[in-house]
Amino acid sequence: MGTQVKRSFIKGAAILGIAALLSKVLGAVYRIPYQNITGDIGLGVYSKVYPIYSMLLILATAGFPIAISKLVSEHLAVGDKKGAKRILKISIYVLTATGTLFFLALFFGANRLAVWMGNQELSLAIKSVSFALLIVPAMAAFRGYYQGHQFMTPTAYSQIVEQIVRVATILVLSYWFMTQPQYGVYYAGAGAVFGAFTGAVFSFIVLILFWRKASVFTDEIAAEVPVVESQELPTIDVIKRILYYALPIALGSLIIPLLGVVDSFTVSNMLQYTGFSVIDSEYWFGVYTRGQPLVMFASFFAISLSLALVPSISEAQVKNDQQLIISRSELALRLSLNIGLPASVGLAVLAEPINIMLYENSAGTNTLTALAFTTVFAIIEITSSGILQGIGQVTLPAKNLFIGILVKLLLNLLLITQFGIIGAAIATVFGYGLAALLNMIAINKYIGFKIGVVNFFLKPTIAVSIMALVVWISKLTLLTILLPMISSERLVMAIVALLSVGIGIIALAVSLFISGAITKEDLSNIPRFGDKLIRITKKLRILKG
Repeated sequence: MGTQVKRSFIKGAAILGIAALLSKVLGAVYRIPYQNITGDIGLGVYSKVYPIYSMLLILATAGFPIAISKLVSEHLAVGDKKGAKRILKISIYVLTATGTLFFLALFFGANRLAVWMGNQELSLAIKSVSFALLIVPAMAAFRGYYQGHQFMTPTAYSQIVEQIVRVATILVLSYWFMTQPQYGVYYAGAGAVFGAFTGAVFSFIVLILFWRKASVFTDEIAAEVPVVESQELPTIDVIKRILYYALPIALGSLIIPLLGVVDSFTVSNMLQYTGFSVIDSEYWFGVYTRGQPLVMFASFFAISLSLALVPSISEAQVKNDQQLIISRSELALRLSLNIGLPASVGLAVLAEPINIMLYENSAGTNTLTALAFTTVFAIIEITSSGILQGIGQVTLPAKNLFIGILVKLLLNLLLITQFGIIGAAIATVFGYGLAALLNMIAINKYIGFKIGVVNFFLKPTIAVSIMALVVWISKLTLLTILLPMISSERLVMAIVALLSVGIGIIALAVSLFISGAITKEDLSNIPRFGDKLIRITKKLRILKG
């Protein structure tokens, strides 16, 4: 590989990581100002419709960039530039065809889907989001082609542009529709999901702009190997090879949006079954989805850890170093629990001030309290999935999560009729909890280490209990002081939430060390900062071990 290609690969990989992080952050944060603009009904419209689009998008595109990049790189490895471009050409045809098919199904099936989701008014938003399916699939082909050159920069930049334009469209169009009396909340929801199309358009433009530079990479890569004549396989054989690699990835990726789809088709319908009107059921569905950005935001650590785990545990697997696999897995799971459990408990304790700070009122605070405990199980599920993938059990986490989603569906049907949206939150917690438990059982089976009750459960529980008590006292004290002084309830709750979170972090850090949940050995495994942290904690006399 040439020097220019190497430099671009390293730079592109770094940008790709930043793009993924930015995408996750924007995906979690934009829902808050969007709810402030449209209210909970608007949030409900968006949260109902977007998972349907996500599911069809995954069916149409997921796995194709990886499959295309693999086939393109194989052709370039033997200097077959013509064959690499033929893979791109065929992929564009196939993906455009599948995207068009799903567009037609979604656009012309919008009215029927809206009825199934319990509200005919949703058809406008469903039709609005369907247009993105005409562009996004072709983008997947270009991204796969560039990645086959180990040219990651176009994918990274296009992802960043796509998210920025999408979020800008969501906020601008929703605000404009809400300020026009002839439109209203359902048009605002349609404008918001239309951001998937505008983001795709600008992202596609970015990918096209990189075409000339990609040609230089093609020439540089091909120049390092003897040029061979392109041995053209029949088009149908090329399509079969692409589908062979892409479909398993697509089916595995399909699991995540299914969780949202389950809520889209059950929550409002079950509320209406118990006597709620259509408009009230949409409002309470929106209130229920308030907690999603908070759970997503707390899961960023686990996603990053999971991405790092797969190669590190795969490396230990190749070396046949069972002890290294056990130690890395054990450390990752303990770190996940030490972050997930306090995040869940802290959010539960501060549910009311956080709810008012972000969403202007306290509606659904009890639901947010229940949903908070999704965080710990989601983080453990993501981390344990990374461990299982690292040892070669690639499909098992998806199967376990699918079982969790089936349980979530069943519990939605049973609990919403009894407890309303709190029932849906409890169902989500149980669904993720079961998936995490099944992953842990599989880890014990395939890796063979047992989790120590004292180190893994008891010590973190003691530390988090101390933190929860400190945060609860902090919240009550600040409310007592500030409520008589400041007239704005939202400002008071913002101050209380932010100060209590800061106090909670300090209390958690100290209690984790005092309880022995974090040891000297754990700190020594942290690159660059480990020795410094050991010195600081020793001076504070809180480090054990």
